[in-house]
Amino acid sequence: MAFTLPDLPFAKDALGDYMSAETLDYHHGKHHKAYVDKTNGMVGEKGLEGVSLIEVVRAAKEKGDKGLFNNSAQIWNHSFYWQCLAAPQGQRPTGRLAEMIDDAFGSTDQLLAKLKEEAVGHFSNGWAWLVLDRDSLKITSLHDADTPLVYEGMRPLLTLDVWEHAYYIDYRNARPDFAEKVLGNIVNWEFVAQNLDGNGESRANQG
Repeated sequence: MAFTLPDLPFAKDALGDYMSAETLDYHHGKHHKAYVDKTNGMVGEKGLEGVSLIEVVRAAKEKGDKGLFNNSAQIWNHSFYWQCLAAPQGQRPTGRLAEMIDDAFGSTDQLLAKLKEEAVGHFSNGWAWLVLDRDSLKITSLHDADTPLVYEGMRPLLTLDVWEHAYYIDYRNARPDFAEKVLGNIVNWEFVAQNLDGNGESRANQG
């Protein structure tokens, strides 16, 4: 079965001024879709029909197939990313997640500052991540299409896309403004908390 472009988990105008419908039209409707289409065009010739998206990503990494890895990993990264966002409703971490953030970073504001710093300081294209490493929260970033799926001990909780196409329409080249506005206003903290069960990978899987 071919991989599909997942629907956004919110209306295109739900994120307000923080991320416009025009950005989502291009980022989701064109960039994300292109990764789906390219991956579907490659899996047959690679003998990977009928396996899950995560299995395709890991097989491509193991075989050093950069074309298949880049496109399939970007399907998963984006599918996870959309679920990390939600309409601005003053949401903040609560419960166990809030406690873990306080233990690791001192406060939610300090976590957001460090995650913004990681996103802004990341050279060129890639992704900033909050991950669970055993029982500890850690911040990291990965280049281009690279993904926690292929690293031992990286359980994805939250990500921010820092490819230029993620923010150029709304913020031009001002990545710091993008990171601050998105992280401070439209993170789906309920989704992040859910991923503390270690099953975040499966929530963006297909097949």
